[in-house]
Amino acid sequence: MSGAPAIAQNAPAMNKVVVGMSGGVDSSVAAALLKEQGYDVIGVTMKLHNTFQADGGCCSVFNANDALRVAQKIGIPHYVMNFSDDFEKFVIDYFINEYKRGRTPNPCTACNKYIKFDALLKKAKTFGADYVATGHYAKVTQKNGRYLLERAGDRKKDQTYFLYSLSQYQLAHILMPLSDITKEKTREIAENLGLVTAKKKDSQEICFVPDNDYASFIEKKAGLSERGSFIFNGKTVGEHKGIIHYTVGQRKGLGLALGEPVYITKIDPKSNNIYLGADSERYKKELTASDVTFIPFDTLCGPIECTAKIRYNAKDSKCTVRPVEGGVHVEFEEAQRAVTPGQSVVFYDNNTVLGGGTINA
Repeated sequence: MSGAPAIAQNAPAMNKVVVGMSGGVDSSVAAALLKEQGYDVIGVTMKLHNTFQADGGCCSVFNANDALRVAQKIGIPHYVMNFSDDFEKFVIDYFINEYKRGRTPNPCTACNKYIKFDALLKKAKTFGADYVATGHYAKVTQKNGRYLLERAGDRKKDQTYFLYSLSQYQLAHILMPLSDITKEKTREIAENLGLVTAKKKDSQEICFVPDNDYASFIEKKAGLSERGSFIFNGKTVGEHKGIIHYTVGQRKGLGLALGEPVYITKIDPKSNNIYLGADSERYKKELTASDVTFIPFDTLCGPIECTAKIRYNAKDSKCTVRPVEGGVHVEFEEAQRAVTPGQSVVFYDNNTVLGGGTINA
């Protein structure tokens, strides 16, 4: 395979590995690279939900067929396995409950933690496989007896933000063959191999939400959301459609004309009020987070200086992280825009992921 990088993560070749094949170009090339390196590769497409995706989104029947065609092309066995019960419990129920609490969930992080690197890993063991592999752009390394998670060589595609919660056991049994190549190189390899996924577009939507309409999906599953009040400068200025329709920092789609730009600064599920403010009120220098996981060490014993991201596309910002009861307190050098409860804050030491947690406030 011309230009294929050597794989030096976790294991020598000839071990058996289950590759989670979504039907996209990344997982297709991951499987091909592992096969080229001499691994005994088994392709598995995970059936995660029963939601119809007209555009052939992730986990759809269209993608399962593409994964099968790739597996046949590179000469590996392929299976479709049903993980829908686990996905319903750990991803969809969590997604709905967070929105009902006035928070903005991060379903990809939950899917990685509980499905792709937990349920799939357990299933891989029944095949006699030592590892699972995916098409994620991230890197697993070892240092001082610990497995570490590091940013991918292609920083534009780095996906460590969604992987910060992986345990030492999970990291020890993961291969990520795309860790040191660019997206452009991935497509080049796929095209050279004649894979059907070579020019396939990346999925941009949450896989189980048709047309990206989160609120409609939630209301079909959990019932209509109760209407409530928009509050601005202590006064009621309008009626909202239900808190599941909104997120902190939002400006568009409020249906208000107040003579000045206003943004959502707080969603209160107890009062069912949504609070509005000027642009300057969206910025905060501090946050707290719970459900915190660290990778290079088990417990944070004192304050550390590092950088952090409060959303996937955010830039790293310098901060101090301190342990507090139930989680951590994070203080940034520069105020952050739209710190959103329910989203993840992820900590970095240069390219190494220190860990992360779920933003509370």
